[in-house]
Amino acid sequence: MTTHLSPKRERWLLFTLAGIQFTSVLDFMIMMPLGPQLTQLFSISAGEFGFLVSAYTFSAGLSGLLAATYIDRFGRKRMMLTLYPLFGAAALACSLAPSYAWLIVARIASGFFGGVLMAISQTIVAEVIPFDRRGRAMSVVMTSFSVATVAGVPLALFLVSHFNWHAPFLAIAGMVAFLVVVAFNTLPSLKGHLQVQAAGDAAVGLFANLRSVLVDPNHLRAFAMSVSMVFAGFVVVPYITIYLQDNAGFKTEDIPYVYLFGGVATLISARLIGLWSDRAGKAHAFRRLALLMPLPLLAMTLSAGLPQWAVLVISSVLFVVMSGRMIPGMALIGASADPRRRGSFMTLNSAVQSLSMGLAAMVGGQILGRDGAGNLTYYWAAALIGGSASLLSFVMASKLRLHGANPAS
Repeated sequence: MTTHLSPKRERWLLFTLAGIQFTSVLDFMIMMPLGPQLTQLFSISAGEFGFLVSAYTFSAGLSGLLAATYIDRFGRKRMMLTLYPLFGAAALACSLAPSYAWLIVARIASGFFGGVLMAISQTIVAEVIPFDRRGRAMSVVMTSFSVATVAGVPLALFLVSHFNWHAPFLAIAGMVAFLVVVAFNTLPSLKGHLQVQAAGDAAVGLFANLRSVLVDPNHLRAFAMSVSMVFAGFVVVPYITIYLQDNAGFKTEDIPYVYLFGGVATLISARLIGLWSDRAGKAHAFRRLALLMPLPLLAMTLSAGLPQWAVLVISSVLFVVMSGRMIPGMALIGASADPRRRGSFMTLNSAVQSLSMGLAAMVGGQILGRDGAGNLTYYWAAALIGGSASLLSFVMASKLRLHGANPAS
């Protein structure tokens, strides 16, 4: 059930999806470097800031669970052009937030509408791009993380320093408005799954499709891999900025360099990892990166006292490995879905990833403490938990059965 596009149309499609993911990723990522400012402005603890991060992800998870019951009943383009403008409206609400409570509500709305966007994008890639080229195609879409890191976050922090913390969300809302017009002209409707479903599935009812996804053992293994893959990073990453400023002696103006260097590194490595995963096999590439992940995680949480350049090297390696796993990882997860229910599966996968992010951020926030000097404590313990989760994702990746893929892939 693959839709074939001309090479030019395919490139425009991938660039459009990458742009949509850029705004979605930036909307989520910008909260983390704002941690020191928001904790001071609203007089909240690290745990309460973790809840602010989790509000988005838990809402995204709930949205994904609901969307999984109906997403395969509509064309992919129609779903994208319905949810994406609502996501932009939620970003606008964030830009207007005058208080912590308002911001919590606005973040919940952002998560609810934005949490499904990545699932729809990954579903479109899976239905348009043949599996043997899907690693490279996924790397184009996943470069949104790198671009958001190398350009989006530093630019957002520039807006914060010259205006206020509301400004980045206003800029995101403006970019969404532009990309809605682009998406209208570049996205194919992709309704083939509706015909397959009508021909092979007579079940009706709100939760029938969701149940069909959940009873498949291969889907459950893919969800377990997905949860552990995401949990590994987000038990540590939301607190990097707070740790660097409180423990490692970074100043506020130094923080953009963490994202600048990390973003450049991931921007360069993403395509290389995509090519590597296509040539060596997605499972091979993912397992190698999953085994590597615990090392930069632990190094990051023990980097206080090192020269600033060494900390930047460690954080850049962490970003490369963390984002690099997602390229072969999401190709494997997408290929493990029953083609008749890929939209529901990918949406549900996005939901469990979002819930895993929220849970990881809350676990990390509960582990962290403060010593007498105001430094974060037990950050290394969060890294040990994250490293264990990465090893679990290695195990689960070895158990997946792939649809439409060469076993060597």
